[in-house]
Amino acid sequence: MDLSKLNDKQKEAVMHIDGPLLILAGPGSGKTRVLTNKIAYLIENNYAMPIQILAITFTNKAAKEMKDRVYKLVGKSAFDVQLSTFHSFGLRILRENYQELGLNKTFTIIDESDSLSLIKKILKDLNIDEKMLSPKYVKNRISSSKNSLIDVLEYSKYSKGDIEEKVYEIYKKYQELLIKNSSVDFDDLLFMPVKLFRKNKQILEAYQELFKYIFIDEYQDTNEAQYVLAKMIASKYQNITVVGDESQNVYSWRGANYKNILNFEKDYKNVTTILLEQNYRSTKTILNAANDVIKNNKERKEKNLWTNNDLGEKIKYIKATDEKDECRIVIEEIKKLNHKMELKDMVVLYRTNAQAQIIERTFLENNIPYKIVGAYTYYSRKEIKDLLAYLKLINNTKDDVSLIRCINTPKRGIGKKTIEDLELEAKRQNKSLFDVIKDGKEGTFKKIIENLIKAKDNISLTELVDLILTKTGMIDEYKKENTIESISRVENLNEFKSITKEFEEETGNISLEDFLLEISLVSDINENKSEINGVSLMTLHSAKGLEFDLVFVMGLEDGIFPHINSLDSLEELEEERRLFYVAITRSKEYLYLLNANTRLLFGSKTANPPSRFIKEIDEKYIEKDNIKEEFNIEDSFYEDEVFYEIGDQVYHETFKNGIVVSLDKDFVTIAFSRKYGIKKLMKNHKSLRKVW
Repeated sequence: MDLSKLNDKQKEAVMHIDGPLLILAGPGSGKTRVLTNKIAYLIENNYAMPIQILAITFTNKAAKEMKDRVYKLVGKSAFDVQLSTFHSFGLRILRENYQELGLNKTFTIIDESDSLSLIKKILKDLNIDEKMLSPKYVKNRISSSKNSLIDVLEYSKYSKGDIEEKVYEIYKKYQELLIKNSSVDFDDLLFMPVKLFRKNKQILEAYQELFKYIFIDEYQDTNEAQYVLAKMIASKYQNITVVGDESQNVYSWRGANYKNILNFEKDYKNVTTILLEQNYRSTKTILNAANDVIKNNKERKEKNLWTNNDLGEKIKYIKATDEKDECRIVIEEIKKLNHKMELKDMVVLYRTNAQAQIIERTFLENNIPYKIVGAYTYYSRKEIKDLLAYLKLINNTKDDVSLIRCINTPKRGIGKKTIEDLELEAKRQNKSLFDVIKDGKEGTFKKIIENLIKAKDNISLTELVDLILTKTGMIDEYKKENTIESISRVENLNEFKSITKEFEEETGNISLEDFLLEISLVSDINENKSEINGVSLMTLHSAKGLEFDLVFVMGLEDGIFPHINSLDSLEELEEERRLFYVAITRSKEYLYLLNANTRLLFGSKTANPPSRFIKEIDEKYIEKDNIKEEFNIEDSFYEDEVFYEIGDQVYHETFKNGIVVSLDKDFVTIAFSRKYGIKKLMKNHKSLRKVW
């Protein structure tokens, strides 16, 4: 193998064969190149057969890119490497051991919305008012429990108080219904393999023997279930390579634990640690700014990014008068720089989705093409979810969730009362809804499904989709409506045949079971597939792993970025700083930091101080535009203090509107309505803000 294009540290990582290896890889340091070359090196030098290599990353897009790169290096051998996301790997384990887990071969993976529907049904059955206990809260509690490897029995030990006891009862019913429906949710794809391995040591040993070399990308983003799953399989041979950067962990709210990477050297003996600090993406100025910011975090491994790239342009810091002016400035700068680069090489980043609507409106008004990343996706559309429900039911008639979704779609006069009667009968007989249907309009529906089941084994997937669309009346219903929306729905349904066709051509497989399992894991692949040459608009969290020539970071004000919820917690503030570090390092050449004197957000006009993160960048890297000596203001301005004056109108989340009547160093005294009277409050508390 030719390793001449690798730098010394990259080469050292690739040629390390036995024992645990920790690669701390800064942004733009070529970690994917190292991982793919290391996999190829093992194969080419006969250290491992391709089937003995397990390589895991976090997104389908990253997995596909890695597989393509390995293929270029070793050819068809790449297809035998288990190179996938954690969830795809978990699915493989479930498919190979479905009987051990009490599942049918045709088990269904339910998505987020179906999971939520199931929880709503349970709440209704238990006579629990959704206003008293939010289905989304329950869903998050169950998801968090599974990702922390807490099953129903264990949850019962910790459930204290009325709310938690209700959640336990719902969790229990939820799991019972999943088993009855021969279904799993997305979290089970990680949770169930760990349970299986803990219960059956022989099965675990078989996987340990099979996968002698293990690679985990983005290790700082692993949650408890992912961490334990990797550790269990790696525990025998300990040939585990993990790659990551704790300074890019921004997903703690999803259960990710960056301490997994900080503790790697404690988890394994004789760990080799290699730092990839040379950056190939950004200018020296951008990297120096990133280093300036992240060094303020205490929970991190010491490293310093450097590059041989040019010094580059200074970072532009611009203060707008308000959110409209902020958007106008971005448009002006895009027009100025459009001759140097294409629109698709530019991105606008913002902390919350609430900021997006004014940005999008401004782009529309100025006729600048754009694409919103992470917006409403093809697979989330009603008509596509309806079609998928039919496919899932045809594959697994025990899937009550899918049956309820499609039994009256299009409308067949099957009302709630009929469904409730079916549910009671199914419960009485301990059968699926499909099994207890006999006659009536629901019987006609059952006959349609039975005919489609008979047909499915003798036709292609694409033909099956065509048959469903015609025999169920879905297409006809939308055609009759003849509105712009219904025409769009017809187009979306017909487009689904492109997906089945592509699956058939790529795999040579027409199995509905295999297609549904595949689609449940890759339904996010097309989210960002748009080839439009437009500026990308996205939240900061969506930007991780991407790079652009030009980056705008908007809304850099304390209370927006860093987010108001982080200001009282050092740990959460450090995560916000990591998010800013990620934002800075997305840029190759041009970086703009913007904020506003006042901002209309969530229906209120506020004035927040500039983000404390701006001040952490050395002044020599910044070109200030419309900034009035902000860097000379005392540090307290950038920490938690907001400036008030007597007579200022304010708004408090509990006490509502008020007027400032006196001030001292740390507190502000405010006269509220007669109901609340005069209150002395902390100046910097997140519940209080100025109103203009």
